[in-house]
This record gives sequence, C-alpha cells and structure tokens, in this order.
Amino acid sequence: MTFDWKTLVETVAPTLATALGGPLAGMATQAISAAVLGKPDGAHDELSAALESATPDTLLKLKQAEQDFAVKMKELGIEAEKIAANDRDSARKREMAVKDKVPAHLAYFVFAGFFATLAAIIFVDIPAAAHDILLSMCASLGTLAITITTYYYGSSSGSAQKTAMIDQLMKKEG
Repeated sequence: MTFDWKTLVETVAPTLATALGGPLAGMATQAISAAVLGKPDGAHDELSAALESATPDTLLKLKQAEQDFAVKMKELGIEAEKIAANDRDSARKREMAVKDKVPAHLAYFVFAGFFATLAAIIFVDIPAAAHDILLSMCASLGTLAITITTYYYGSSSGSAQKTAMIDQLMKKEG
C-alpha cells in the first residue's frame, strides 16, 4: 500500500489540505512543496517520500506553510468558506435550472438509511460480528446527512464565528 501524503497534510495542515481539493490546488501544492522540499515544484513522488519520513521539524515547516498560506489567501481576498459556499450555490442553481430530482431523492434515501440503521442499532438484537459494520455504516450515513443538510440549508454560523476568532488571533500575533 502506498503512503498517502495528503492524509498527513489533512492532519497537520487542514487549510492546505482543503485547498488541494479545489481551485487553489496548485498554490497549495507549491506551498507544501516549498515547505517540505525547499522548492515549489516538487513532484508527487518526492512529496510522498519526504512526508512519509517526515521529522518533527518537517511537520513544523508544514504547519508554518499553512499559516503563511492562510495569510496569503487573506491578503488576496480569497476566503475558503466563500469558495465552498459558491460551489454549493452553483450546485443548487444547476439543480433548479434542470429541475433535477436526483439529489432530493438521494437525500431521502440517505436519511431513511441513516434512521433505519440507527433504529436497528438501538432496537434490534444484532450479532456481534455485524454490530461494528452497522456502527460504521451509521457514522458514514450520519456524515452524509450533515453534508446534505448543509447543501440544502447552508452551514451554521459557527463558520463565521471561527473566521472572526482566527482574525482576532492573527491580529494578536501580528
């Protein structure tokens, strides 16, 4: 099994990891490469090898790269939450324009599956071998249910509060 360096980045530098999955992937990869390899144009294999054998110093450099990346995005006026919100908004607009019922039907199935699995865990005597599988399935369906709720109703105000707290911390450090 090959080492997945992106999983390590998700743990140490979640902002950079989030950027890897979107339109800022190039900038995020350059930041990670510069921090870990000392050059902005490192190849995937180089990054994987360097992060697989990462030292605490390397992880500290990665964390610093994340902080620098966040500051740079703020300077450029790029807000990760705004990008994610625009992505959800475009999906909603597409759904309205083509009158696509598939997302709504999938949402019903996910919620039905989640509550059915939850009820089975609570009320049905399940063999021990299947219990862990049902718990895992319930957790996955619960995550999907949260994602669906966010899609249809937006995220909580916690995101705005988190941004305000980060801004306050940045001002204290700067």
